[in-house]
Amino acid sequence: MNADLGRLLGDVDALLLDFDGPLCSIFAGYPAPKVAAELVDVLRRLGVDVPPDLVSEPDPLEVLRRTAATGDQGVMRAIEDALCAAERRAVDTAEPTPYGREVIVGARQAGMPVAVVSNNSASAVSAYLAAHRLAAYVSPVVGRAYAEPARMKPNPEPIVQAVRALGKTPNRCVLVGDSLSDIEGARDAAVRVIGYANRPWKAEAFRAAGADVVVTGMGPIAGALIERPVI
Repeated sequence: MNADLGRLLGDVDALLLDFDGPLCSIFAGYPAPKVAAELVDVLRRLGVDVPPDLVSEPDPLEVLRRTAATGDQGVMRAIEDALCAAERRAVDTAEPTPYGREVIVGARQAGMPVAVVSNNSASAVSAYLAAHRLAAYVSPVVGRAYAEPARMKPNPEPIVQAVRALGKTPNRCVLVGDSLSDIEGARDAAVRVIGYANRPWKAEAFRAAGADVVVTGMGPIAGALIERPVI
């Protein structure tokens, strides 16, 4: 077991998990670039002049962020609704991350509450958890603020919201995330952070961004939780 990982998990009282990455690949069967293209089509139907670089944007969350620049709340809500619907469809073909389930179950068996903090919609996260018989293990689920992409991570607000809902102090919580926005958001929320480097380039980037520990799979976290004394 990674000694640093074991020490970190022994020093916290609650586990926060990002969703897309640590728990599953939400767009495994409904590719993110396809979703992004569908959102661009919605913009066009609404009469928005779509810049060329946005036409080829592969990340639907980035399309959502860029839509905010239009300043049109009607358009913003339409894109939010379209993305929420796409995420709920995507859950049906989402691919579970190896050991993601074991991390949740292991944390609860060790007496640690588990929350999910995601830039995806809470409804999609909750649907996934229910479909995989994990809903009873996770509370709260903090998803994307409706039609307000500026409040997504790296904004620390959703992480702070989860910590408050758990009734814990920030430095006694740890977030597992697979993006720089997770690392930055956790740092700004004064929460400990484990970087899940599911791509080779991420490991050094996460260390440079201030991750407390970096892992390349969820298995070591599950193993460390099994060895953790019950709270």
